[in-house]
Amino acid sequence: MSRRLPIYFLIDISESMVGEPVQQVEEGLAAIIQALKTDPYAIETAWVSIIVFAGQAKTLVPLQEIINFYPPRFPIGSGTSLSKGLGHLMYEMRRNQVKTTYDQKGDWKPIVFLFTDGVPTDDSKAVIAEWKQNWQRAANMIAISFGNETDAHTLSELTDNVLSFKNADGNAYKQFFRWVTDSIKTSSVSVENNFTGFEMARLDGDTLSKIDLTKHPPVTQSVDSNFVVLSAKCQNTKRPYLMKFRRTLSSSGISDFQTLSYRLVGAFQVDNTYFELSDETGSKQKIHTGELVGSPTCPCCGNQIGFALCVCGNIHCIGDEEESTCPWCGNKGRYEVGEGGFDVNRTQG
Repeated sequence: MSRRLPIYFLIDISESMVGEPVQQVEEGLAAIIQALKTDPYAIETAWVSIIVFAGQAKTLVPLQEIINFYPPRFPIGSGTSLSKGLGHLMYEMRRNQVKTTYDQKGDWKPIVFLFTDGVPTDDSKAVIAEWKQNWQRAANMIAISFGNETDAHTLSELTDNVLSFKNADGNAYKQFFRWVTDSIKTSSVSVENNFTGFEMARLDGDTLSKIDLTKHPPVTQSVDSNFVVLSAKCQNTKRPYLMKFRRTLSSSGISDFQTLSYRLVGAFQVDNTYFELSDETGSKQKIHTGELVGSPTCPCCGNQIGFALCVCGNIHCIGDEEESTCPWCGNKGRYEVGEGGFDVNRTQG
């Protein structure tokens, strides 16, 4: 067997990735694998694994040869536990590592692509220290920010290669994943020619650029402030769904003063792995509905109201039935439209 070039994708699947971002990542990884299967150097050397993390971490695809790889569907979870994501990555790297012996040459330095669109919702100091001690020199990591408010300072603790992905237009994702593919291809050629084993493709500056790490102070918060995500269940199908609102600043009419609100992006079905990948001990913060603009229909059954709050504190959909049943607690009751708004539990995002 030829020497392996292990490539790990460590991907943030927190609630803020729900909708178009996670769909684009799914399609992008499928395009990467399809392209690599036609590259003779990649077929000989590249082995790929996908690890996802939200409040919990999970191996979606164990490390395997390119030729046997089929891209998976991505789940969504609550929270952005970078510590659990990194911890699981290091566990997989230790478990899979082939070391050099008298009889064989071991793996080339692993390459890790870390994708995230927010800030960690837990304390990741200990696991970052472990990464620095055991893996920072033994692996090549590239951290890619999928949003303007990503915690670049924390990413800089892991690697000098912290990049910003600008989703400027419909072709941006295609260009980005083409860059990832090119980086893997050039790295495969490099190891075959006994060079360093890691060759990052050229950055175009428009879609992807290196972040100036000196301009990003530490961020400390327990929820992602870029989005508000609310967890709900369909009354009819009992399936969970997420309502996603994006942070928006607008002029208040007063000079140099802006108001903050969160505008609806959409409502999206998720499956029950959402609960498996969520951090149940995470912060339970609230938001007032007066800060939320827009109300969705139910993405599971089409009920016109996807945002009804039960006395148990959980959200579900309602239709034109006279009596509704909460899919969370089983409570039955009738709903009326109130005024003034109310506080509701938000997820960690």
